[in-house]
Amino acid sequence: MIQTSGAIICLAYIFGLLLANFPGSGVGILLLGIIGAVLSRKVSLKSSALSQTSVNSQSKVQVTPNIWRIAQPQVWLIAGIVGLFASFYLQWRVPTPTVTDISQFVPPANSNNQEQLVIVRGEISSSPRVTRSQRGQFWLNVSQIDEVKNPIKKENDQEDTQKGATGKLYVTVPILQITGLHPGQQIEVTGVLYKPKAASNPGAFDFQKFLKQEGTFAGLMGRQTNILDEENKLGWWQIRDRILRSQVRWLEVPEGPLVSAMVLGSKAVDLPYDIRDLFVQAGLAHALAASGFQTSLILSVILQLTKRAKKATQITLGALGLIIFLSLTGFQAAVLRAVIMGFAALVGLALNRKVKQLGSLLLAATLLLIFNPLWIWDLGFQLSFLATLGLVVTVPAILNRLDWLPSAIASLIAVPLAATIWTLPVQLCVFGVIPAYSLLLNIITTPLISVISIGGIISAIAGLMFPEIGSALASLLHYPTLWLIKLVEAFSQLPGNSLVLGSISIWQLLIIYILILLVWLVRWWQKRWWFAGFIAVGLVIFPAWHSASTLMRITVLEAKAEPVLVIQDKGIVTVINSGDEGTGRFTILPFLQQQGVNRIDWAIATDFQNNENDAWLEVLQQMPIKNFSTYAINKNNDITSQIVQQELQKRQGIYQILPVGQTINTGSTIAQLINEQPILQLQILGQSWLLVGDVKPQEVQRIMKAGSWPSPQVLWCQAESLKDLVTALKPQVAIASAGNVNSSTLAELNKTSTKIFLTAQDGAIQWTPQKEFESFIQVAESKSSAV
Repeated sequence: MIQTSGAIICLAYIFGLLLANFPGSGVGILLLGIIGAVLSRKVSLKSSALSQTSVNSQSKVQVTPNIWRIAQPQVWLIAGIVGLFASFYLQWRVPTPTVTDISQFVPPANSNNQEQLVIVRGEISSSPRVTRSQRGQFWLNVSQIDEVKNPIKKENDQEDTQKGATGKLYVTVPILQITGLHPGQQIEVTGVLYKPKAASNPGAFDFQKFLKQEGTFAGLMGRQTNILDEENKLGWWQIRDRILRSQVRWLEVPEGPLVSAMVLGSKAVDLPYDIRDLFVQAGLAHALAASGFQTSLILSVILQLTKRAKKATQITLGALGLIIFLSLTGFQAAVLRAVIMGFAALVGLALNRKVKQLGSLLLAATLLLIFNPLWIWDLGFQLSFLATLGLVVTVPAILNRLDWLPSAIASLIAVPLAATIWTLPVQLCVFGVIPAYSLLLNIITTPLISVISIGGIISAIAGLMFPEIGSALASLLHYPTLWLIKLVEAFSQLPGNSLVLGSISIWQLLIIYILILLVWLVRWWQKRWWFAGFIAVGLVIFPAWHSASTLMRITVLEAKAEPVLVIQDKGIVTVINSGDEGTGRFTILPFLQQQGVNRIDWAIATDFQNNENDAWLEVLQQMPIKNFSTYAINKNNDITSQIVQQELQKRQGIYQILPVGQTINTGSTIAQLINEQPILQLQILGQSWLLVGDVKPQEVQRIMKAGSWPSPQVLWCQAESLKDLVTALKPQVAIASAGNVNSSTLAELNKTSTKIFLTAQDGAIQWTPQKEFESFIQVAESKSSAV
């Protein structure tokens, strides 16, 4: 009863945090607690009366089980109060910048000091890493800021503008500037402060939200670093570096960092992004995350090696091993959860009692969320908790149904299957993609992952004491690691390796988890698990199919200097332009995946920026294109175009180069490049669009008159020419990118009949027949305020 009461209170706290963003949710949980207390009291009184009657009549009376009898009335009441407290506690713990926070020193967006150089001093709090853009990155605990009035003068000639500052800063610097940096150092960084932006496109990474969860409200684009403290202070980073160097010495890259990542986690090891992306795409991201697998492995090895020792020795060494592993991995939420459960197992060993894993998991989650309630929205914490919950409650049921198989094979199937069942809904909600062969790959690679993890731990311990011996032991993992990489590469190249279904809604997510809970807790559903699975699959597949077959929408993505359009017309998808390098990976593909798009039917390239750094190859590597048409000049001699052609041929796509002036008809879209500067005329779903590059407004007006083209209904142009083009062409809607429009010009334009959108401020612009034009950021803000 005590364990059940504790579980109810823990669940009330967790649900209070989960629902904290919904108005009145805390009061709702309190009311449920009061109702539970009242019903529990009534059921208890009724049960007592029936028991007394059965005693008096000396007959057996069977009392029907009732959910409210599992706890006393006061427990339900306490749970309601705890849920109410959790909703307020989360709001109280949401980080906000203080008066002296470094973000307060960022110049306003409309000021003339956006490129003001500053010198920020502080202490490095993380090991430097390399970003995808090949810059060094680290976190800095700020202590002082100094504004550089004139960077040409020497430092001693500058005005004294030093100010005390606090807060945590996200710093990026040229890659060579991180040489010799490590946690605990006092440094100064010269660069430009900026405030992070929220996601500008649907499905894109929300950098502002990411930094806020870390308690950070500003970033620094550093140019130069200067170490103020040359003394090397002792720290866990030295042990991590010693292990990494030992394992990389003979294994080299990428095998060495991969082994280290499988022991310490990818957050503690700077793993190459191509390997990281490969494992994520194949559905093996968990192999690179330090969590319960490594923790249970370490604890099992220690207890097995000390089984002849005294119990106190076992517990002491086990606890020491858990603390060391936690310190080496960098106090990640998933590792903390696993370590707390490991300590619970040690307590059970000390008391000669078997610890219930479900209760241990709930206690660990509650303690962590009391320490940092913001972890409730941390994806790593969510997936770790759900995967462990699946292993605890679902693996036994799967093993019972697979009792006709050898136990080793049944376990290989049951463990990844249970984890997938509990984590897949969250993955669909966040990413909208299913790694199609993930389950099969997990079953095949589990022995390899176990061997590499065990060998990696042994070589890490040896490398700390004797680096050469550690390197020699790590070298034995060369072939297992190489086989693992080759297996993941082979599966990632199979057709349909990533099934894009689109992001599911919160309500779909809740219903699917309710079905999973029913199969776990209710006997009727346990016997009909296949029916619950059929409903869950239908909840995902049918809405995705219906949306794709009926949706008509035009999206102008925020892609800086080039217009990137995605046209969805009842299952036919057309993409116009790809933007700069990186736009495909971070803007176009996330949007298409969120929409459940598995193939681009038509791609039209106009090369608005007249460079070879387009992102079509990034798109092609992840998603097939059926028809690819380009208007660009001299594409036959362009290396990028040649690679694009090769990729299209592999996927049986059609590549064609068109002369300026030729029309492309995709069904819903008719495109024609008017000239090479460029000016692109479009007819999209019955609307007339004009996309104007770096062309003078007078020239555009002359070309339009000479070609007898009517004024466009929708105009896209760069911000610098917005006013002149709106005045000359008088479109119904004008969309400007790549630059800022001053307030006076914007006020003047708002007096006209043209509706103005600025993608730099409004984010992506979307049109549908029902809602006409609306900005993504405005819609996102209205949804947030509604919640």
